Amino acid sequence: MFELRIEVEFPAGHHLVGYAGDCARPHGHNWKVEVFVRSRKVDQVGIAVDFKLIKAATRELIARWDHQDLNSLPEFKDCNPSAENMAKLVHDKLSQTVNSPAGASTRKALTTWIEKVAIWENDRASASYFEDET
Repeated sequence: MFELRIEVEFPAGHHLVGYAGDCARPHGHNWKVEVFVRSRKVDQVGIAVDFKLIKAATRELIARWDHQDLNSLPEFKDCNPSAENMAKLVHDKLSQTVNSPAGASTRKALTTWIEKVAIWENDRASASYFEDET
């Protein structure tokens, strides 16, 4: 089994509606998105997935978040832009692009998949999302 990891960063602001604390007020972070990809095999060149492909897909997904008030974006209309919600959103969207073969119905049927996404608010605090295999 192979595991690849990439990270990209972007600055953005947010606030947590309904939170009883400082994070209820607008504030910003230099967010880091960490993506873990697993693969059962490598190709004839010896790579599982090109790092450039994973980075490009991740950057394309989060480009609209760069220097934005995350609370004002449609994807956060019905939920807070918490690190947890952001991690799940990135995981689910990237899975549509990276997981192969496309249309596989179970993890066992996949050869390559998004294993986990971590969203870092700072160097000491992150939240991750991964699918439960049960």
